Amino acid sequence: MQETLQHIGKDIKSIISLERLKKLPRMIGWQAEGAAPIVKGFPIKNPQTIATAIKIGNPYSWQPALQAARESNGFIDAVSDDEILYAYKLVASTEGVFCEPASAASVAGVIKSVKKGLFKGGEVITCTLTGNGLKDPDTVIKASEKPAELPPNLEEIARFLELI
Repeated sequence: MQETLQHIGKDIKSIISLERLKKLPRMIGWQAEGAAPIVKGFPIKNPQTIATAIKIGNPYSWQPALQAARESNGFIDAVSDDEILYAYKLVASTEGVFCEPASAASVAGVIKSVKKGLFKGGEVITCTLTGNGLKDPDTVIKASEKPAELPPNLEEIARFLELI
């Protein structure tokens, strides 16, 4: 997340200087609660989260991430593992996108922000889902319901699917 904010911030400033954008978008970043050194203001010695790709206790680009958020009137906040898993399942079930939990953190953050009333409607919101769910297959196994087991019988399968 930190590197992404830093690079996006530089790229967007370049686009603004070319007059392709009228204003800087708000940069909002999300860390997992158990691995949220920027939010807490100090390094986390033993970060814990289901979102392994953002399980970073002392990010290299800490200051540039804060600067990108500050310059754009944005912020960096934290989401819980439960919020991440909810968003993870929501994205898969409604959009058909199998992202990794770290990517779902941005969606969890938007959901949290909407519940807090931080968005009023009419905003354009972009969540970057950079990681495929296959990067972390253990999470989907743990977070999913056990699949139905059916015999290799077409009639029973059709009945299960409520086709007959």
